[in-house]
Amino acid sequence: MAKAAKKSTKVGARGATKKLERPSPRTQRSRTKIHKDILAYNAAQSAGDRRICDALADAIDRHLPNAENKIWHAHPVWFLDGNPIVGYHKLKDCVRLLFWSGRSFDEQGLAPQGGFQTAGARYTSQDQISAKDLKQWLEKSIAIQWDYKNIVKRKGRLERLK
Repeated sequence: MAKAAKKSTKVGARGATKKLERPSPRTQRSRTKIHKDILAYNAAQSAGDRRICDALADAIDRHLPNAENKIWHAHPVWFLDGNPIVGYHKLKDCVRLLFWSGRSFDEQGLAPQGGFQTAGARYTSQDQISAKDLKQWLEKSIAIQWDYKNIVKRKGRLERLK
């Protein structure tokens, strides 16, 4: 059973006390940290786009706790066993969330993007992000994967892993 989060108090500017929640060490160990380069990428966006990027990064990190994350081809991307799973990037008029195997998810809300099996969603404000849909897509991204990691070795041929 996980330990309850520790609470501490902080005295505000006007003397009021606030309770601060701190995650238990167990919770902190069960998730990978969001890479500092991804945090810097998010911070470099406009205020509205930063809120979208932060919300996406937090949800992805929460639902893919064992995924490696880094900046890849100048954009935040999460990987499972070296295979790109999900990422996002700023376009001219929106932030695009991209699932490398998304066309195989058979889910509403994801539109084909680019080539191969990629599909994604576009956001212009944080309130457009459906937590329920995002969670479902992230769960499917674990269960359904195409082997992008070895696409160069296979001379552009994509094979399904799961």
